[in-house]
Order: sequence, then C-alpha cells, then structure tokens
Amino acid sequence: MTELTTTVTWVDVRERLPQIGDPVAVAITGRYPAQDAAESGTTRRESFWLVRTMYFTDEHLDDDGVVHRDCFVDSDQVVRFAYDPDSDDSVTHWAELPTLPGEATHLLLGDDVRPALYKVWNERPGS
Repeated sequence: MTELTTTVTWVDVRERLPQIGDPVAVAITGRYPAQDAAESGTTRRESFWLVRTMYFTDEHLDDDGVVHRDCFVDSDQVVRFAYDPDSDDSVTHWAELPTLPGEATHLLLGDDVRPALYKVWNERPGS
C-alpha cells in the first residue's frame, strides 16, 4: 500500500507570507457575530480558529472595484488578511498544501490520472 501520511509545517504570517499565487491551507481566527442584531450589544461573540484553503496574492480586485493588497482569497472570493488582533477574522498561519496521495505533485490531468489512482489504491490497471 502507498504511504498516505504527510507532515504539515505551519508558517506564522508575522514571519513570512507565501509566494504570490500559491494555494495554501490557512488558519483563520476571529469572532462569530451575535445570532440576532438585537442581541449584538449584549451577547458575547464566540471566538473561532479554523483551517481553510485559500490562495495568496499581492493584488486582488473585488467585485465592487476595491483593490486589496497582500491578501488571502478563498473559492468564494472572500478576502482575508494576515493577522490583525482587531479584525473579526484574519489569517494567523499558512501551510503548503500536501501533494496528491502517492505523488510528488499537487495536480494531475488527463491520461496521468487513472494510473496514479490505481497506484495509490494498490490495484492493477484493467482489474
């Protein structure tokens, strides 16, 4: 069976940012808003810290025309910035995404996909 473990090395955003265009895993921290607008003044907002995939860019043009610099963008085009303790959500750490199982790359296309899947599932092509 193909070895399927990987090691993740987290990088503190205060120390270094990823290369432009790199897809990365990010750790995001923040506070959820209060459930009800009427409660927002009295209800304590819950803190969170979670992992998402995003990519890093030096310039992102939002739909409303705003240009964001040095930011992380997710698949829904939500923009987050490096850690800011006063922000409702920001990125604390980032890590390179693991390679595909049993491979040394993040992407396979076309005719390379099926043999790679067979290899990782320890099956023979055509069986």
